[in-house]
Amino acid sequence: MRRALVTGGSRGIGAATVRCLERDGFEVVKPTRDELDLLNVESIDRFCDSIRDIPFQVLINNAGINDVHAIEEITDDEIARMIAVNLVAPIKLLRCVTGGMKAQRYGRIVNIGSIWGQAGKPGRTVYAATKHGIHGITQTLAVELAPYNILINTVCPGFTLTDLTRKNNPPEVIRELEQQIPLGRMAQPEEQAEAIAYLVGEKNTYITGQMIAVDGGYLSK
Repeated sequence: MRRALVTGGSRGIGAATVRCLERDGFEVVKPTRDELDLLNVESIDRFCDSIRDIPFQVLINNAGINDVHAIEEITDDEIARMIAVNLVAPIKLLRCVTGGMKAQRYGRIVNIGSIWGQAGKPGRTVYAATKHGIHGITQTLAVELAPYNILINTVCPGFTLTDLTRKNNPPEVIRELEQQIPLGRMAQPEEQAEAIAYLVGEKNTYITGQMIAVDGGYLSK
């Protein structure tokens, strides 16, 4: 049985990814916040201790937070929160599972970035910094882990029609955003999940170190 660890697997792209992986025959570990609080270093360490002897073939660092504020309005707490969840926690989880992957001489990892790690958007200073950082991790580990047959990539979702997107944006705003996308619509969470599932599946034998935007052509304009 192939085993995958997915953070942020309870909703949105994470939940769709869990469904795809289970369909593909994976046993998926999707810890709740009570089991793994990415804002709490001690919680991460306890979780890592609890899984240290469990072999994982796949890790998907999906969980993230995005506080949107102009640069002069960003609080110290928001800076610390986004760096902790979006950057520090993925590094600690990678440190935890890659040893087992090396022993198996097999692993597939996807870090979730963002199109705002490739293009600028007001209010995303710290968020963008963390997503640039996450791809730096991807590129470095693609080289470091390649001798062990461990492939790692960054998927950068564009506008995606999750429940949270619907909650935070009235229909007219969603329609306005969709007009900016060459394909004329937002992605469904399942479309993001299928890209992730391919990269961590057995058919991917050579793609590593890449930043792949799943954005309906938005960044190509």
